[in-house]
Amino acid sequence: MSNTNFHIVTSPDHFKEILSVDLKRVSLINFWASWAEPCKQMNNVVEELAKKHPELLVLQVEAEEQEDISESFEVQSVPSIILLRGHTLLDKISGADARAVTVSVDTHLGTRAQFDGHATENEESEEELGTRMRRIMQQSPVVLFMKGDPTNPRCGFSSKAVALLREQQVAFTHFDILGDEAVRQGLKKVNDWPTFPQFIVKGEFVGGLDVITEMVSSGEFADVFGTA
Repeated sequence: MSNTNFHIVTSPDHFKEILSVDLKRVSLINFWASWAEPCKQMNNVVEELAKKHPELLVLQVEAEEQEDISESFEVQSVPSIILLRGHTLLDKISGADARAVTVSVDTHLGTRAQFDGHATENEESEEELGTRMRRIMQQSPVVLFMKGDPTNPRCGFSSKAVALLREQQVAFTHFDILGDEAVRQGLKKVNDWPTFPQFIVKGEFVGGLDVITEMVSSGEFADVFGTA
């Protein structure tokens, strides 16, 4: 495929080099394997998305050959699709769910268009947003919805949340709510909690920073997070 936005990743260094060219660009990473039949369908879907959206950066990663990259994104099955903006995780979709991938791409490219001051034709329904939020909440045993990312928190409370999880030696993934206003507002309703950061364990909301800090003090933290 000759599209300049479509790349077959040959090494971790190659991956980092391509990704770092434009950290504001939405990237789709397709983890696949030649032996997995569902990957053939997703490979076709991904190629079509690359043709349809030249502004989308598409990276093909053969999961077993690029094991270091797969492990860094905690890919446990193929096909798996990761959507990023720079180094910020936007979505993670496991399995050959072509519709979910297409909706997610349209949504995040539409979000980028709004940031750039242009109108977007891509509107996500309430049902689609709910499905996407649940998928993000279930992307790993512990998910932190925060402002910024663990290496560059964008508020003091998010910084304290990252420090707390690291002090307790809890492995976690994160989602930057500053990059997705729909998720930011949607989570406030879904979890009935008006502020961030928000801590998710096994797909369920367990509290904000004050609640989790109190769990550490009371000893409840190990019961809730230790079995995650």
